[in-house]
Amino acid sequence: MSLPQILTTTAEVEDFAAALAGYKSIAVDLEADSMHHYQEKVCLLQFTAGKETVLIDPLAGADLSSLRPLMANPGVRKIFHAADYDIRCLARDFAIEISGLFDTMISCQFLGEERFGLADILGKYFGLELDKQYQRADWTLRPLRREMILYAAGDTAYLHPLVEILEEKLAALGRIDWVAEEFTLLEQARFYENEGPLCLRLKGANQLKPRQLAILEELLQWRDAEARRRNLPHYKVLGNKSLLMLSSQPPTAVHGLVAIEGISPRLVERYGKALMQAVERGQAVEEERLPRYAPRLRHEKDPAAEKRLLRLKDWRKKQARKYALDPGVLINNASLEQIAHPHPQNFEQLENLGVLKKWQLKELGTSLLKAL
Repeated sequence: MSLPQILTTTAEVEDFAAALAGYKSIAVDLEADSMHHYQEKVCLLQFTAGKETVLIDPLAGADLSSLRPLMANPGVRKIFHAADYDIRCLARDFAIEISGLFDTMISCQFLGEERFGLADILGKYFGLELDKQYQRADWTLRPLRREMILYAAGDTAYLHPLVEILEEKLAALGRIDWVAEEFTLLEQARFYENEGPLCLRLKGANQLKPRQLAILEELLQWRDAEARRRNLPHYKVLGNKSLLMLSSQPPTAVHGLVAIEGISPRLVERYGKALMQAVERGQAVEEERLPRYAPRLRHEKDPAAEKRLLRLKDWRKKQARKYALDPGVLINNASLEQIAHPHPQNFEQLENLGVLKKWQLKELGTSLLKAL
């Protein structure tokens, strides 16, 4: 199999962008290095238009701004599989915004596919077996190996014929408008910088007391600095689970660190002193400066609302069976909770809550109100 062309210069990208403008539909994917470096970045872009697949190597220094008008043009369909992360990365790294999205993974979810990874779907519809060994590869390495280039090209090569199959099935079920709304909402996905203490953003930290949170914050700040210094992702320095355990049960001496899951004698030798210093800094934080979670706005305990929520969940199970969809795809728990408490009495009140998407209101609104 011949290798696809890899574009490395601004002039090549500009010519390619001009050529892509002549197509009504292009398939897109990207490879990033989030598993290998402190600051993740896009390392490769893949495009398939017509029968040709072309790769762009942004690490070679090419300016990709010429792609912006094309990618923002809703008249040119952009086919992705699992576009959420890709859309966020393109906006962050290149100020490229997507309009005209078609996401084959979302389409598969709305067709009730139990397995919707790209390898699973291409295997089902085309009998292909994708080699997954490069999913977590370090895409910053140059020159790219032949096998990695072919792997990357394969991610977009079959998306056009896949769309034809999925659209036909979606149309037969009357769900084209459903996924179209989902695509439009997904186009707005972005990475946002969170402010405030790192500890308040870590999953599982809400179980810690304020003093333990202070220790965790010092540990997280140390890990971030170490990861930046060594150009590593955070997990390759020390995992979240270890930091949570260390914060909740801090040892009194370096040798006690080995009792923490995930902290080996080698890590104690390397980081033991720094970890204990971070623990000590957290223990020294003044009481009034201890990090705390903002009080959560809670509904007053309302037995009637709780009964309505249980009724809605039971209703959702029945609807999910009717549509042969995962209940969470049909409507998520957060939406049900936001509907159960105010208890809308009619369709207008339900719509004014702003909880449901248009397709959900149209397809499920009347039935939901009856369930309430």
